[in-house]
Amino acid sequence: MIMKIGLGADHAGFNLKADLIKHLENKGYEVVDYGTNSVDRVDYPDYGKKVGENVAKHEVDLGILICGTGIGMSIAANKVKGVRAALIYDELTARLAKEHNHANVIAIGERTTDTEKAKLLVDTFLNAHEESRHNIRIEKIAKIEEEE
Repeated sequence: MIMKIGLGADHAGFNLKADLIKHLENKGYEVVDYGTNSVDRVDYPDYGKKVGENVAKHEVDLGILICGTGIGMSIAANKVKGVRAALIYDELTARLAKEHNHANVIAIGERTTDTEKAKLLVDTFLNAHEESRHNIRIEKIAKIEEEE
């Protein structure tokens, strides 16, 4: 089964998003582009929410968000119930986001990460596997969501 990945970006992440879409399609992934579609100024929470909701509804398997630093997108996406968004900035955080935190969304900063490094980080995340020894912690996160 082909993995379906949803991408979203604000104006500060538009160019990197376009590069990552090409990269993922060349690797055989199905990509859903949730916008934005230009460098015209937009608000990142709108795109973090859109990708997060589609991940939570299982419309896509995973999400990738890009803004200037990735911080705002990760905060916005984590407001969606069922989303575990992680800001990644090196190979270790990319791998551990999946292995330890079972992240289903990653956030990257276009202003802080060049294209080749971003491709490496995405590949590292996608090739990592969730480790079951962390399930209790993931379940505790889900319980926190239920308390709200």
